[in-house]
Amino acid sequence: MPDDLPQVGGPAGGAVSPETDVVREAFTEVGAERIAAVYAEALLDAADGAGRTAEVLDEFDSLLADVLDRFPRFETVLASALVSHEEKAGLLDRTLGAQASPLFLNFLKVVSRHGRLDLVRPIHRAARELHERRQGRVRVVVSTAAPIEDDLATRIAERIRPWLEGEPVVERVVDPSLVGGLVVRVADTVYDASVATQLKNLRQQMIDRSAHEIQSRRDRFRYSE
Repeated sequence: MPDDLPQVGGPAGGAVSPETDVVREAFTEVGAERIAAVYAEALLDAADGAGRTAEVLDEFDSLLADVLDRFPRFETVLASALVSHEEKAGLLDRTLGAQASPLFLNFLKVVSRHGRLDLVRPIHRAARELHERRQGRVRVVVSTAAPIEDDLATRIAERIRPWLEGEPVVERVVDPSLVGGLVVRVADTVYDASVATQLKNLRQQMIDRSAHEIQSRRDRFRYSE
């Protein structure tokens, strides 16, 4: 890993309300996933045409596991809008040039030229999901508060198989914030059966009911005058 990584930083922005921040993050996430899907399809089409799909996907896996996960500052630099494309291209050459195939390295440079290296992880996820769909498989992400056994994962796959246009491939994710239950995601569709969500929905129902009762009392008081 090069020692001459550019410094990344910038002025702090103004304060943003939590509600505005949540909405902005939601729209940003949806837009990012759509853009990532376009790049993922372009990569797979090029890899398929060269007969190197498996090798390119393995390279992409290695980029995340062996480089980005181990060197988070490198990922920060690649994602930064404050670092020029020329600097990023040079960094990619010095870091990956000896190991990466010309096809994969050129793809990363194209993504850099368009200023979207911040989407490396979403592009990787979209590429894996698209490849599985082309192979007749559908990735199913099952998030639970605690690890689940293989037999439960198998039962979940059997339960949702009729809904899918392919063979389900279950990816298990542990998310303690769910409290209990599970959340199943298939592409852009989320099936949420977690206790945390149920509690959140119940709380909202209580707030709505209280607001309705307060408004009713105000109306009765107004009409009694």
